[in-house]
Amino acid sequence: MAEALMLLGMGLLVIAALGVLRLPDALSRQHAATKAGTLALGVLLAGVALAGGSLAWALRALGIFVALLATLPIAAHALAQAALREQGEPRPDAAMPQPDEDDDDQAAGGENAGRPPA
Repeated sequence: MAEALMLLGMGLLVIAALGVLRLPDALSRQHAATKAGTLALGVLLAGVALAGGSLAWALRALGIFVALLATLPIAAHALAQAALREQGEPRPDAAMPQPDEDDDDQAAGGENAGRPPA
C-alpha cells in the first residue's frame, strides 16, 4: 500500500510538472504547480509515513505536510501578485481604437453621415 501511494504521488508530481510546462500563462502554471503539487506531495508523504512503519516517521511526514499547507498558499499568492504586476495595468486607450475624422462626421450627422467608412 505504501509503495502504491508513493508511486501515485510521483505520478501526480509528473502531471503537475507537465502542467507547469504546457499551460499558457503564469497564473495557470502557478495553479498547476500549487494545487496538483500539494495533492501529489500529500499522497507521497502518506506513502512515506506508511513505509516508515513507526510513529516517528508518521509524525515527520505530517509535520512536512502541515508546513507545505502553511507555506504553499502564501507562495502562490506572492507569485500571482508578481505575475499581475509584471503584466502591468491595461492602458485605457489600448483597448479602444481612436476615432477617425470620418467617424466624428457620422456621429455628428455631418456630410459623411450615412456613408460607409472608406
